[in-house]
Amino acid sequence: MAETDSSLSIVLLAVPEVTASTLYGMFDLFASAGRDWSLITKGVPGPSLIRTRILSADGEGFHTANGAWVQPQGTLEEAVAPDVICMPDLLVAPGENIDGRHPRETRWLRENYAAGSTLATACTGVLLLAEAGLLDDTDTTTHWAYCDALSRDYPRARVHPERALVVSGEAQRLVMAGGGTSWQDLALLLIARFLGTDEAMHMARLYLIDWHHIGQQPFAALTRPRHVDDALIGKCQVWAAQHYDEDSPVASMVKLSGLSERSFARRFSQATGMSPLEYIHTLRLEEAKQMLEGGEQAVEAIANEVGYEDASFFGRLFKRKVGLTPTQYRKRFGALRRSLLHNMKN
Repeated sequence: MAETDSSLSIVLLAVPEVTASTLYGMFDLFASAGRDWSLITKGVPGPSLIRTRILSADGEGFHTANGAWVQPQGTLEEAVAPDVICMPDLLVAPGENIDGRHPRETRWLRENYAAGSTLATACTGVLLLAEAGLLDDTDTTTHWAYCDALSRDYPRARVHPERALVVSGEAQRLVMAGGGTSWQDLALLLIARFLGTDEAMHMARLYLIDWHHIGQQPFAALTRPRHVDDALIGKCQVWAAQHYDEDSPVASMVKLSGLSERSFARRFSQATGMSPLEYIHTLRLEEAKQMLEGGEQAVEAIANEVGYEDASFFGRLFKRKVGLTPTQYRKRFGALRRSLLHNMKN
């Protein structure tokens, strides 16, 4: 059955790995467009501007990985070239192979993209685009914890870990949100594109949505496994976790390993995916983040405590790796931490 309704048609693609909160959160937000701002401000609901349906390959209900029951409203064949197809995030482990797991869905995505549909993904929903072959030679993003695996498993995709939102593809019809609650950014962008900026602003005000303009970098930590199969390198990692703030920690790890400096660097990189120095920097910056969030210690003192004698170097490194200056990071995430702690106590 072809789409004939004059309202914007959006299909939410449901697979067993889907996260119910994102699936139904998007459903509710889209259903609100046109209707609820008028209800709140005038007491009378306005006309719904989006016709949203949850569809799956067979239309049968299923339990998600978290146990929530999802009942699709029909099968994929019931929607031909909808205006937008959204893929909520999938609850899979970083690097988990989904090759060949959803052939009907990926074929349907290719067909509808060729027919003109816009495809939008939240977080790990981008894996379905990758499986469909739609990310070849294309800019993309996903949750920061999955970027390395996405680059490895789909090497033709141009992954941008620092970006919370990427719009690319033919006629800009691939829209990808990075992770977590950035699905809200995705929904707002789609509403703005198809219904206008004013309606998107109505939804942002109604749902108190704060645009994730700073991207994902402030949230990123050690995304590669800390524990590796190489016992010698694992021993050095344990040492680094306890002594990263000391002078010349890389030289100390080389000495601990008993290897030459060149052999150690090569072996460490093979085991962890990082150079030894990059690994030390990451440990130090993660500790600095915690200190910035939880206290009022001066930035210079924090730099010194995590192992940097030059506070200006620390500031530049922090800005490059995190995307915010230490002061900006404290202002944004220190306030959030204090608010959460306050609410937990009351």
